[in-house]
Amino acid sequence: MPKYLKICLLSVCLMLTVGLLSACGSSEAEESSGTWQTFRTRGAHETIRILSGSENQELASILEQCASETKVDIEIEYKGSLDIMRELQQGAEDYDAVWPASSLWISMGDTGYLVKHAESVSMTPVVFGIRDSLAEELGFKGRDVSVNEILEAIRSARMSFCMTSATQSNSGASAYIGFLYALMGKQDSMTEEDLDNEELKQEITELLSGIERSSGSSDWLKDMFLNGDYDAMVNYECLMISANQQLEAEGKETLYVVYPYDGLSIADSPFGYVDHGDSGKEEAFLKVQEYLLSDEAQNAIQRTGRRTGYEGVKEENLDVFRSDWGIDTERILSPIVMPSSEVLLKALNLYQTEFKKPSLNVYCLDFSGSMIGEGNRQLVEAMQQILDQDYARQNLLQANQGEVNVVITFSDEINNIYVVNDSTDENLLELYETVASEDCTGGTDIYDAALTGLQMIEEDYDASQYTPAIILMTDGRSNGGMDYSDFAEAYQDYGSDIPVFSIMFGDAREDQLEELANLTNARVFDGREDLIGAFRSVKGYN
Repeated sequence: MPKYLKICLLSVCLMLTVGLLSACGSSEAEESSGTWQTFRTRGAHETIRILSGSENQELASILEQCASETKVDIEIEYKGSLDIMRELQQGAEDYDAVWPASSLWISMGDTGYLVKHAESVSMTPVVFGIRDSLAEELGFKGRDVSVNEILEAIRSARMSFCMTSATQSNSGASAYIGFLYALMGKQDSMTEEDLDNEELKQEITELLSGIERSSGSSDWLKDMFLNGDYDAMVNYECLMISANQQLEAEGKETLYVVYPYDGLSIADSPFGYVDHGDSGKEEAFLKVQEYLLSDEAQNAIQRTGRRTGYEGVKEENLDVFRSDWGIDTERILSPIVMPSSEVLLKALNLYQTEFKKPSLNVYCLDFSGSMIGEGNRQLVEAMQQILDQDYARQNLLQANQGEVNVVITFSDEINNIYVVNDSTDENLLELYETVASEDCTGGTDIYDAALTGLQMIEEDYDASQYTPAIILMTDGRSNGGMDYSDFAEAYQDYGSDIPVFSIMFGDAREDQLEELANLTNARVFDGREDLIGAFRSVKGYN
């Protein structure tokens, strides 16, 4: 009997920043601002600029070879899915090609019908990766598993998991929509009326309560998982393979891949040309696309753990798709009927405002003297994007039911602490107006601010009932009475798993912020060129 995997090709958003990879050979990978890569080759006669989702960063060596073979320089900028859609809606003037995780980003964003020659480069299902011993304990190994069985494991407190935000990442949204279909028990397309079902609302809320850590990026979720101690994660099959390769190399317990037969989906990775009337760019794009679809490149792509068709995996690559990890290459991939854009948008808004685990956001904001002027203006504008719900809704970052928002303003001491436990539109707007009126003065002590936030979370709230995070923004070097060791000692004493995400601005010391990120299994966002964008991105991780 064939096994069937229901596949959702979704409209969702991916707000993320990715790391850069090195390369060698006849072409070179050149670092830039932290959100793009450049592959240059000797004798290149043309350059194409690609707007891409982050998952393609693992294809760096293939793109390096592509540049060398085609004599086309390749520049790739990594943006979130919503940003990709919006760039297309606005004409994508700065790009020659798009390469999102899902075709829906093109279909929804390409209102001017600029995209031509779009072809799927690869595909990868969205799956559960569960610690092997836990998968054995739950009885999930060697058989089909339903979403309801996963829900029962969560209800009984036998399993929690990590997943990207459904409103910020394609993998998270794919999983979420798949969950909805499974819990509805539907084969046909989802409707708005389906989403109003009270039993469905209760069950999806219970399932999502099992999320222990969230993220705005699928690739970063994998890295976070590898650096922590978690039961399971939901992610692309190819990233599960990558994770297992690393875990095995380190002598650690690997993940067992589970495909809920009634609910998960696939990313089809379409690569399309953005037509601005430049025949030279079009010719260069077609050369790059032809190479990526060639037998040589497709085999190399399959070696990264991505599938390159519905017919299965080549015999020579089965060592990558290991059955002892639960990976099932015999599974038939059969897409479900997708709901309309209106229904998808309603589903995502419900996720953000009602269904997801409440966020506990502690913003530690630098109001030192160095922020006077432009720095303060940008900070206030960035907070407006988060706290003013008219702006937040535009990016699917609005507050959810039960969300708590704390703002700690600091210099070389704690200036003020503002707490909003009832995060209504009115209360959050009042909080924004209060923050906007704050004065800048004094020096900088990031550790005192971060520790104050940590103490508030640990002592005033049951962190297990929230997705907690400290968001630290600074433009300077910490020179106050506390240092990193003071914070680290307190953090370890609490035994916390509370991330300290930092936003770097101005002359902030990256090494100080990276120390905090490494300690708390978090990351640093670069706000020096786009502080508003950095705040939007970090909010998507919580």
